[in-house]
Amino acid sequence: MNNRFIVTIRKITITALLLLISSQAFTKIDPDNPAIMSNFGYDYIETRVNASPITFGAAISESIHPNAHAVARIDSDFESDYDAVLGLGFHAPVNNWADLMGEMLFHIQDKGENTNTGMELNLGVRQWLGPQLEVGMIAGYISIENDNHWLGSAYARFHSTELFSLGIAARINNAYNDQLMLTTRFKL
Repeated sequence: MNNRFIVTIRKITITALLLLISSQAFTKIDPDNPAIMSNFGYDYIETRVNASPITFGAAISESIHPNAHAVARIDSDFESDYDAVLGLGFHAPVNNWADLMGEMLFHIQDKGENTNTGMELNLGVRQWLGPQLEVGMIAGYISIENDNHWLGSAYARFHSTELFSLGIAARINNAYNDQLMLTTRFKL
């Protein structure tokens, strides 16, 4: 078997598994049922500053269903480059303090020489540690052209009010390699 066929089968398998896992989030449509409500808000605008290399970014997320959201984000170091993402995600409560979430994302990356496209699949958990402190982790798989690798992130976010939060996050093996970032998030 050639390598391209194996990569295609791997992408199809990961997509099918993510759809199978996320299908539970779409089975009920009654918004009054607490079993489908989330422990977190998925309607926000986010700005961030990333270190090493220094990049700037923004993101927006909007709920499209009680357990699904659309997301778009972009990062750049303003040297004729960008990493833009657009996709859909799901979220469902695990217990009273945590949500399971996942996303299927389309990537467009331009590193100054050429523009490449690909996809990312990720799963994560968001957890309340206290009334104002949220922590989370995300693990995923990204495939852009012939570059396939795993990625991850871990973060902590302090919710100073219901409408505003500050966060710190570490991204591992992302478009700009490993990064530490500071974020601000505003509820829509």
